[in-house]
Amino acid sequence: MGTVGLSFGSPTSGAGFDVSSTVASIVGNLQNVETPWKTQLTSLQSQDTAISSLGTLFSSLSNDMSSLTDLEGILSEKTGSSSDTNVLSLTAANSTAIAGTHTVEVTSLATTSSGYLAAIPAASDSLSGSFTLQVGTGGTAQTIVIGAAPSSPAANTIYTGSGVDTLAGLAAAINSSGVGINASVLTDSSGSQLSLVSGTSGALGNITVSANSISDTTTPSGTLAYSSPVSGLDAHLTVDGDPLTSASNTVANLIPGVTFQLLAPSSTGEQVQVVIGNDNTDVESTVNQFVTNYNSLISAMNTQEGNDASGNAEPLFGSPTLSLLQQQLMNGVNTQNPNGYLDAISNSSDALSGSINIKLAGGLSLGYSGTAGTVTQASAGILNPIDNAADTLAGSISIQVGTGAVQTVNMGDSSTPYTLAGLASAIDNANDGAGIGVNAAVVQNSDGSSSLSLTSGNTGSAGTLTVTSSIVDTSTQTIQVPTTAGNNTLAGLASAINSSHSGVTANVVTTATQSLVNNVMTNGEKSQLVLVSDTEGSSGALTVNPSITDTTTNKSLNYNNNESDINSLTTLGISVNNDGSLTLDTTSLDSLLNSNYSSVVGFFQNVDSWGQTFSNILTDSGTTAGTGILALASSSNSNIESTLNADISKENAVISAQQVSLTAELNSANEIMQQLPSQLDGVNELYSAITGYNQSSGG
Repeated sequence: MGTVGLSFGSPTSGAGFDVSSTVASIVGNLQNVETPWKTQLTSLQSQDTAISSLGTLFSSLSNDMSSLTDLEGILSEKTGSSSDTNVLSLTAANSTAIAGTHTVEVTSLATTSSGYLAAIPAASDSLSGSFTLQVGTGGTAQTIVIGAAPSSPAANTIYTGSGVDTLAGLAAAINSSGVGINASVLTDSSGSQLSLVSGTSGALGNITVSANSISDTTTPSGTLAYSSPVSGLDAHLTVDGDPLTSASNTVANLIPGVTFQLLAPSSTGEQVQVVIGNDNTDVESTVNQFVTNYNSLISAMNTQEGNDASGNAEPLFGSPTLSLLQQQLMNGVNTQNPNGYLDAISNSSDALSGSINIKLAGGLSLGYSGTAGTVTQASAGILNPIDNAADTLAGSISIQVGTGAVQTVNMGDSSTPYTLAGLASAIDNANDGAGIGVNAAVVQNSDGSSSLSLTSGNTGSAGTLTVTSSIVDTSTQTIQVPTTAGNNTLAGLASAINSSHSGVTANVVTTATQSLVNNVMTNGEKSQLVLVSDTEGSSGALTVNPSITDTTTNKSLNYNNNESDINSLTTLGISVNNDGSLTLDTTSLDSLLNSNYSSVVGFFQNVDSWGQTFSNILTDSGTTAGTGILALASSSNSNIESTLNADISKENAVISAQQVSLTAELNSANEIMQQLPSQLDGVNELYSAITGYNQSSGG
């Protein structure tokens, strides 16, 4: 702490000193102890602002992912069209609808039963009597009686009430009876009449009126006869050639998940085309919004790595929180979508036994890699290895030596076809046994796998090999669970798969679980082997047949197919740039949606899919969940800020007390200094009296 010097001026002047400014100077010096606390507090508050901003961006991205991962979300939306909207109009297509084209022919429309009582001169005329109403053959008959209900009313009987004897009262009684008929009073120049319309369309909604004794007592004319000009009929139509009926002209689920309205019968021989499609436009818009929001988040995070416009470091510069977020996001976008997984087990160290069969739909690609020749060394190369030299192969290989003609050899061109040895023989015997200037041989690699080697017959540029291979291994690959104790686990099996040449990458995924046992929440975990094809698209689809048993629990581990042959964002047309941002190729996405929509759905929505995994990463990173990275950082800052504010408040209380004490002490000292001149005068007078010396005489 610095020092404060007090300037009293001339002690004997009687002027004293400025107590307020002196106290303020001392207090200011005391408050310097709070400066580092306030500096830290300001820094934390700046971090809070940055964290809140990033949290908002994470939330926007999470909303985008929710739209894509929700089973009832954007990927479930359908579009529809009718080739003749005068005959049939589509009104809805829900998530169960399947994209496709259907033919509909409308023979007749559904009708609704209706009728009326004979007209009376005025709607206000008084009525008497009763009638019985019924809808269809299975409906409950209700008797409507004009007048008050007796003390013991009859069953299934409705009374209009005392003094209620008009058409309006009769209609109200019918409408409240629950018989399923809508009654109303219609009036025109000829008078008023009771109209009845069935609440059920089609053949099952026909109205029956019996025991009719309703009459007009104001203008007597006998019983009011009931007429039924419209009978209830079902609509008749064919859907994809199948004759069907519908009680209503609003037809639901005759095409699964689709609702349409019948408007008129088809012209003779006309078939209306109903097209149900996936809503590609909305999906593409949502994916584009996801990319935009992701890039906004990445940009905001990248900004935090530098300085602001004034040259000061951004609030989260050098923060481990920022580094962890960046790592989480990059891991997320680069995560591969699994083709499937084995059943989970509760302990990853459980001993396993058995084997697993894996086959790629398009076969394991045997690509070529080689070196150019030199003056002294021939050009040579090798096809990708396979685990079993006897595996069945398919495809072809094209070879050019120097600038010579391109020679294509197809599997099956030799007497020992469909194997590496057969391919080698076919190459060596091409062109009627003369060969094509290349020596082909099957070689065994150090790991036990086999490859086809190609060596040019000439050195130098004239012997340079140019090879294009579309050879694939179509055989099923069998990988055994390691038998060595400690290696016969999920991790050991994953290692065995990854070291094989099966075209598949295996990973063990372990996640935390909770279960309620005897009303006690128990924490645990589950581990499962996840398989990802190294080949994108439909040719990378896997057929997996495990015969693996967890010998610890005696549980057989089945394979669960994720039903999506999209392995990464790249297939969707999304690429990752050097700065971590994304670029979307909408043409590629649109093409994929048109050709393989179900796989796009699986990529986002299947269990353990990329979409589900990335959604979890966003939750684990943002502020939505209390355990998110940003949420924990914000909570940590809040705790530190509370401590700093408490320390500052405590220090302010101490300084305030010292300020009061100092003010009192300095005021007292000031009074003494102001009294010094008079006290000195008194001393001088006393001195003069004692000594006889008069200072003012000058003597």
